[in-house]
Amino acid sequence: MNPPPRFLRVDGIPLHVVVEGTGPPVVLSAGLAMAWFDWDPVAALLAARGRTVIRFDRPGHGLSAPAAGPPGAAAEARRIAGLLDALGPDGAGPVTAVGHSIAGFHAEAFARLYPERTAALVLVDSSVEEAPRPLLPAALRTGAARALGRAVTAAGLPAAVGPALRGAAVRASRAGRAADPAARDLVRRCYRTGRVWRGALLENSRYLDTAAELLALRGEHPLKAPATVLAGHDGRPGDAAARWLGRQEALAGLLGARFEVAEPAGHLVMLDRPHQVARAVLDTV
Repeated sequence: MNPPPRFLRVDGIPLHVVVEGTGPPVVLSAGLAMAWFDWDPVAALLAARGRTVIRFDRPGHGLSAPAAGPPGAAAEARRIAGLLDALGPDGAGPVTAVGHSIAGFHAEAFARLYPERTAALVLVDSSVEEAPRPLLPAALRTGAARALGRAVTAAGLPAAVGPALRGAAVRASRAGRAADPAARDLVRRCYRTGRVWRGALLENSRYLDTAAELLALRGEHPLKAPATVLAGHDGRPGDAAARWLGRQEALAGLLGARFEVAEPAGHLVMLDRPHQVARAVLDTV
């Protein structure tokens, strides 16, 4: 049985939070356009192994309220810290910060900016940008994302095809093109709303800016926590897969982190290899 949802106001924005288990805290943050329930298998394993598991939806994702502004690495790190403060005893003590895909930027930023609050860092098939260079002005990209989000919502596309697009994206991101395991009612509740698609467009519009900000943080704030980089590989041969694993391994080397390959797994490693993700969290500390 899933724990009841909670909503906590952080920086003026109501965030949807799910907390379960007892013990040292672990914060799980999913990738672009994903939701708290995408961590269900991992959360259950960690809670059973004596961890307080904290899952939350970033603004504009899952059930959280829309974002007030575009995200950034430091801003998302502060959001995690504010969430832990709002949770009180559940968020007390150094946490293991776990970030998937673009949320890997946020988790690493948190570990660098709040070393005293970080027990470990785990990056799950994290986004990697070795030399991010945004081409267009940030304000132009953000404005375009907002306009597109409004147009998509006004046209009724989220209600018409939102859940189907979510299902197709999940299948494309899993080993063997496995189906989306999420409950249909939760998918409809989240992905039939324009709020989620607007949130994803807004976050994606600042992807390279967030990567560049993290690059600057690496030069100013050393990483003091133990870290693991867990890369997904579906087992298929090819130059693209080899390059991706090489970039993930280089990221681990840059961070002084342990490198591990989850196989077979697509980009959604937490759905394809939940036991391996949970073990990486437990072993990193």
